[in-house]
Amino acid sequence: MNLLLTIALIAIILSTVLATISFWLPIMTPDHEKLSPYECGFDPMGSARLPFSLRFFLVAILFLLFDLEIALLLPLPWGDQLSYPTITFIWAAGVLVLLTLGLIYEWTQGGLEWAE
Repeated sequence: MNLLLTIALIAIILSTVLATISFWLPIMTPDHEKLSPYECGFDPMGSARLPFSLRFFLVAILFLLFDLEIALLLPLPWGDQLSYPTITFIWAAGVLVLLTLGLIYEWTQGGLEWAE
């Protein structure tokens, strides 16, 4: 308990000191040149803001979601060494069912079809 209290105290002190220092540091406002896009020393040939397809964003979010699912389920084989392994497996099955239902919903809504 003493170690936990020490770690919590250090975290609180460190975050307070860093927050206080951030208020004392000067705020730099960049000028227009620093905010403009850089194109190899040439003047910009148009807008640097290109339209971005929402499909790319959706596929990236789905990839991150299922990548996180795999990362959470990787230690599942060691779950039988816990004191209550059935509860662990029930929660893992619940997560899988929830993500599978989300994937089915996305598929039926046409979010995974690339070309129309």
